[in-house]
Amino acid sequence: MRPALGGARVRVASSDLAAQYLGMKAEIDAAIEGVLLSGEFERSDQLWEFESEFAHACGVEHGVGVASGLAALLLALKGLGLGPGDQVITVPNTDISSCAAISHVGAEIVWADVEEGTHNLDPARVEALIGPRTRAIMAVSLYGLPADLPQLGEIARRHHLWLVSDAALAFGATVEGRPLGPLADVTCFSFAPTKVLGAYGDGGMVVTADEQLAARVRLLAGYGEPDRQSMADAEGRVRLRVEGYHLHLDVLQAAVLRAKLPRVPEWLRRRRELAALYDRLLARPEVIPQQVPPGFTHAYRSYVVRLPKRDSVRLRLEAAGIRTSLLYAPPLHLQEAYRRLGHGPGDYPVVERLSESLLCLPLYPEMADEAVEMVAAALNSALDGLN
Repeated sequence: MRPALGGARVRVASSDLAAQYLGMKAEIDAAIEGVLLSGEFERSDQLWEFESEFAHACGVEHGVGVASGLAALLLALKGLGLGPGDQVITVPNTDISSCAAISHVGAEIVWADVEEGTHNLDPARVEALIGPRTRAIMAVSLYGLPADLPQLGEIARRHHLWLVSDAALAFGATVEGRPLGPLADVTCFSFAPTKVLGAYGDGGMVVTADEQLAARVRLLAGYGEPDRQSMADAEGRVRLRVEGYHLHLDVLQAAVLRAKLPRVPEWLRRRRELAALYDRLLARPEVIPQQVPPGFTHAYRSYVVRLPKRDSVRLRLEAAGIRTSLLYAPPLHLQEAYRRLGHGPGDYPVVERLSESLLCLPLYPEMADEAVEMVAAALNSALDGLN
């Protein structure tokens, strides 16, 4: 294990992907070996079967496996026909993939502030920002907690907008018992290694109930060929309908993800158990967890709390050998990459307050209760030491 800041050895890591592999080594090895023996590495039934199984797990019919979460968002926006002159409303407290996808299709990013309790897009602020060039709302389900997709969907329908769900962190989350797939026009996922369902590299998925949209996304994900199995038609001639990309999900990654998919319900139960344990052990006024609205279930890709003197507390945890992380801090509107948009401190006050106080604590399915107890004890001790 690598040393923590200040020279302390790591006692609790932020994730442990090796432990997950060892817990299902036989299934993973068999899946990889099956692909290697097949000799089919770019397009095969392994990929098509995973697309179907994953889409059904999301509550919709159609899925297109792609190279990353960014690829999923980019292709979804392109598939919806968004481009120069269009505006997309989203949040600045998200991964750059959300906003880069908007910029890469030539559309304009319009940021909205968030709800303080959930950290997610505030529907009231969205409504106030809708203008004549608004074409879509991109709702990010931050840390695994669904955005208010029902209310945002109602706003989108009333204003004739697309609702794009960035669920990169939220596979397995639900709203009123429903998976996220049917709650938006299109939903995008990431399979980066530390996600709820993670690949051994990168990957993503676009899911939708819209067959025509799925066909457009598949066309773009390939080089523009109309058939998913091959670039050539029955006569061996290549027929290209559009100038597409080359962003299919690799078959090896699809095989790994397909082997892992049946384990996700078990992993989600464990994530929620660990989050409930954190809730009990950190029940003090200074610690403010992300608020889960009634009827919503959290996937707990991350367990996030707000703390006083966050940076001082984090240093104390690091010195105790406990790894934590800061996600989306500073937020995108204060990053150099988006200086061109002309925003500065104070423009999105709720996002800024959250970014200055939030801390992501270790949480992954293989984590023992004792590790959570160790983190909570160290955090409580750090807070006591600040008084």
